[in-house]
Parts: sequence; C-alpha cells; structure tokens
Amino acid sequence: MNPHDQLAEPTPAMTTADAARVENALRQLAPKWTTHFVHTIAKYGPELRVRDVAHHHPAINQPYVSKRLAAMADARLVNRDATFDRWAPYRLSSGARTLGPLYRAVAQWSSEHLDRPPQGRSDRIEDALRRLHLVDTTEVVRLLSEHGSMRVGHLGERIGVSEQLIATRLNHMQADGLVARTGSRHGAPYILTDAGRALAPVYAAVQQWDHRHSAAPAVRMPAAARTLATGADTARTAAALRRSPAPTGLFSHAPATQPRVPAAVTAASRPSHGR
Repeated sequence: MNPHDQLAEPTPAMTTADAARVENALRQLAPKWTTHFVHTIAKYGPELRVRDVAHHHPAINQPYVSKRLAAMADARLVNRDATFDRWAPYRLSSGARTLGPLYRAVAQWSSEHLDRPPQGRSDRIEDALRRLHLVDTTEVVRLLSEHGSMRVGHLGERIGVSEQLIATRLNHMQADGLVARTGSRHGAPYILTDAGRALAPVYAAVQQWDHRHSAAPAVRMPAAARTLATGADTARTAAALRRSPAPTGLFSHAPATQPRVPAAVTAASRPSHGR
C-alpha cells in the first residue's frame, strides 16, 4: 500500500490546557490592525518604519500606528533594533512570518461559516479573531463539542466561573454565531452552531503555530493572569510549519448528539454586525 494512501493518525482531543494555550495565542493576534500590519510589512517590507506603515493605512494616525507596533513587538510578532535609532524600522518576527497557515484556516472558516463576513481578507481574519479570542470561548467550544449540549450552570461549574459571568459570555458567543440555545425557556441548554462545530481546523492551526513559537507550558491559568509566553523562533520550526498541514481531527472524540433547534432560535443566534 502506498504510505500516502494510509489514514493519518487521529489527533488527540483538545484538553482544557490546550484550550488555554489556544486562547492565549488568539489574544495576541486579535487586536485590531494586527493582521493588517502583518500583511503590510510582509507585502512592502521586509522592513518598514512607523511612518511607512501609517502611509499604507491613512485612516489611522501615526501615533496610533506606533502604539500598535510597540504592542506587536511585546507580543513578539515584530521586532526592531532601536538601540541607536529610535526611528528604526520594524520587521516581522519568524513567528509572524509563519502565520500564513493560521490566517488561511481562519479566513476559510469565516468565508464558509459566518453570516456575511467582511469582504477584505485582513478584515475577514480580524473579524473572525475578534469572535474567537474572548476569555473562555475556546473552553466553551471544547466542552460543547464533547458533551453536545450543556446548561449555563454546568458550563460555569466546569470552567470555574459564576453562572452570571458565563451567561454573559454565552450571550456574546450567541451574537457571534458560535452557540445557540435549544429553546426559549430560561435555563435551556446551549449547543454549538455549524460555525462552532467547524472550528477544529482553526484551533489545530493555532496550536501548530503556538507550539512552534512558544515556550510556555500547557497549563490553564486564572483568566486575569493568562498571557502568551513566547520563546526563540528557529528556521527549522518555521520550515516544519510550512510543510505541515493543519489536522482537522482536533475534536477526535465521537461527536455528541445535537438536539434539534427551532429555526427561529437558530436565526436569533446569528452574528451581530454592529459590534
């Protein structure tokens, strides 16, 4: 048998610690203009000064561009040598240069599963990352993927937050098209929408990128203390990421049976475009 015809080994199901790592990585990539600036430096670089980046984005002023690039440097997405030149140009880190597979997975998920996403590729990616990076979103998706449906109180117990807090987060996820309630009565369980169930390739791409560019252990931390700890990037890991397709079996456990949701309820859970 041709080895290429053999089925790939199933990807282990995502754990709570994995969900925390994914969430931390998404939080570094989600701030507005981050994707735009990565694409701008990649297209017009390899190095650009603040004023050069601002030139390509006339809708925002130069001080704001400088502030966002400094935040991106703290996240190790860009770097510069400003020891002798405070106007030194920024260049993409090796981690940022390997964001292509992650961005492609996010853009494809957005195009296929979100209701009327923005048309521009960078805008579409940033819109999707905005929906996915909020605290505990990844863990909610993981739990609903595993259990099929769960009530607010049960989700709060499993995640370790109050019922009121998790209810607020679920409202955001419902507005963003990731979850839906199975009925209109108070306490009705939540399930994943089609968009939520299709997130496995996105999370796999985030994990692959993070594992190659972060030295942080996969440990779940309190929400207030969650940060992304990144380590030194290498050419070898960057090349490996380019060669490795993102697996689609992240939720490798047997899919839980999904309750039927009335059409009116599903329609109400579509993404909000005003936020």
